[in-house]
Amino acid sequence: MVARGAVSDYMDEKRNGLGPTGPGMQPAMDGDTIVALSTASGAGAIGIVRLSGPQAVPLGSLVFRPARGTGTFGAGESHRLRYGHVVDPSSGITVDEVLAVAMRAPATYTREDVVEIHCHGGPAAQRAVLRLLVRLGARPAEAGEFTKRAFLNGRLDLTQAESVAAIVGARSSSALRAAVRQLEGGLAERLRSIRRSLVSVLAQVEVGIDFSDEDPGEIDRPALAARVEAVERELRALLQTAFLGRLLEQGVRTAIVGRPNVGKSSLLNGLLMRERAIVSEIPGTTRDTVEELVEVAGIPLHLVDTAGLRESEDTVERLGIERSRQAMQTADLVLAVFDLSSPLEAEDADLLAELQPERTILVGNKCDLVAAGEAHASEAPRETGRTELFAGNPETSRRFRPYAGCRR
Repeated sequence: MVARGAVSDYMDEKRNGLGPTGPGMQPAMDGDTIVALSTASGAGAIGIVRLSGPQAVPLGSLVFRPARGTGTFGAGESHRLRYGHVVDPSSGITVDEVLAVAMRAPATYTREDVVEIHCHGGPAAQRAVLRLLVRLGARPAEAGEFTKRAFLNGRLDLTQAESVAAIVGARSSSALRAAVRQLEGGLAERLRSIRRSLVSVLAQVEVGIDFSDEDPGEIDRPALAARVEAVERELRALLQTAFLGRLLEQGVRTAIVGRPNVGKSSLLNGLLMRERAIVSEIPGTTRDTVEELVEVAGIPLHLVDTAGLRESEDTVERLGIERSRQAMQTADLVLAVFDLSSPLEAEDADLLAELQPERTILVGNKCDLVAAGEAHASEAPRETGRTELFAGNPETSRRFRPYAGCRR
């Protein structure tokens, strides 16, 4: 992620706070060539070591030996992938068999000369190539420095630079789509349009003030007010999308709560489609929170299975219950689980009193037990948990009334 503080000093009127200065601008960084591993650390098929800066091509030429042909690394055409080896120039020892490409500015990610060396993905091979280039004069890049240079050199605006980190960190298809739209300039264009409208309004007001003695004409105040109100509506709409953006990026923190043995862990396992949490008929099996990430309809859910809520004398269980209440209070969404096969208990009523309807979904569990009991009943049906849960005594009905529009 590009730090706002690190780049804010470079945003001036020429950039309009958002946009690039154009393809002909000079690089903002000079005399400094950086290097870093661009692929994930650890073992893999391929590891990419990337150089960027004025000495990228000379350094690449110093260590790369093409398998065919002669000449230096930079003598070939730009953006042409070549096969060869990385060789330590001081000892002549071959470091690794690689593919390498030189990309000339400004048609690169950073708008500087860039060299990429595609070596084998083992940690030893990657470290060897990286250390060799650092020894020869390249500086290890800081976190996000390639994207920072892309911003400073006008390749990306600030919203696009931030979207790069969002793409890398996307944990769901919806988050990826939103980040890609931002990278394509959707947010920046909306902000530019808002800025143009405000600048136009400001210009008309200033003309009326500065040239009032020259009779520039009466300012159309209602029209200007309407334009400002339209800008305000647009900004409010953008602010409303911020919460959704955070949820797409970080996930909806979803707490699964309820009294012991209502099926919270079974619900977690069902949503994950695997046995993640221990399920037992013994109440109080879950003593601590169990957290997992799952994607539902393109939205990442950060599921938190919690200990059953009840009064307990057990010290360890009380600690787990306290964590359950903390998870419920800090969650974006609460799945409150109730056992439909048994009557409502005091713990259920206490839970209802703590819930906030606007961020709660009631989950009726063990429906199969209710159906089986009704199918084999030989006498008039008794008051089941299902009927008592949603149409029981007046106090219960009062507590459930705020959830009338919720999915149960």
